[in-house]
Amino acid sequence: MHATLPHPARTLARLPRHFLTGSELSAEELSALLDRALELKQAPHSSRALEGRSVALVFEHPSTRTRTSFEAGIVELGGHPMVLRPDELQLTRGESVRDTVLVLSRNVAAIGLRTGSEATLAELARYAEVPVVNMLSPRHHPCQALADLMTMREAFGALAGRKLAYVGDGNNVARSLAVLGVLAGVGVTVAAPDGHQLEPESGARLTGDPLAAAAGADVLYTDVWISMGDDAATADRRRAALASYRIDDALLDRAAPGAFALHCLPAHPGEEITAAVLYGARQRIWDQAENRRHAQKALLEWLVAPVG
Repeated sequence: MHATLPHPARTLARLPRHFLTGSELSAEELSALLDRALELKQAPHSSRALEGRSVALVFEHPSTRTRTSFEAGIVELGGHPMVLRPDELQLTRGESVRDTVLVLSRNVAAIGLRTGSEATLAELARYAEVPVVNMLSPRHHPCQALADLMTMREAFGALAGRKLAYVGDGNNVARSLAVLGVLAGVGVTVAAPDGHQLEPESGARLTGDPLAAAAGADVLYTDVWISMGDDAATADRRRAALASYRIDDALLDRAAPGAFALHCLPAHPGEEITAAVLYGARQRIWDQAENRRHAQKALLEWLVAPVG
């Protein structure tokens, strides 16, 4: 039996639960979600939580892992993934986010949004009458962090006391790792140069030294140096600033025995990670990519479950 997820009482006047940053979860709920995700990985078709229902997946940006993992997971839960791009909605003709989400709420069980705007995400969550999932925003990527912690749980059993060192650009992925890492009892250190570091209140330990961050870590984690929309000049500056923040075998040698690398993908071998690590035996990156599906299924199950 999987752990029972607590469902706080709510009235009809209260908005549904959303999953926007990961901080909406308690430590107990996070632990139960990870337990359930591991169960669903072993029995992918065991839940019909979305039987006869649809989930709207709104993508403002191209996607590989997020789109395929959500689509496949919703189908495995018995539901229908309704994939929507902005140019397929009346948003491009001036219809408001509020009006759009009020309509979507009458037709689907939940809404996922991959967006370049925190304001759009906040407005959508404010007016939604069904749960909203942040599939990626400029400041947060909580679904990725769920899968990351699931991958660590799969490898180590317990998470409390484990150490994760994130090396590179202190971005939305690093921030979500810090948020959910605190809940899971994982010590998160972010090694990044000036101008690329997380804010002090993120919950992570911050350093400019990747060697110090890696020392004794159970997991080394990185992400791409170049973001969507960066022009050539910006890309060159970022590469120069981040050149020494690369995961390679030498950095892994400084980590704890049995440590492995994670990467949220897409990767650029030779920049933030070497090809030898990306495709070698010292990583769980492809398990991590698969685990997006299972972790998100557990999340959707929790979000759409009736509250007694």
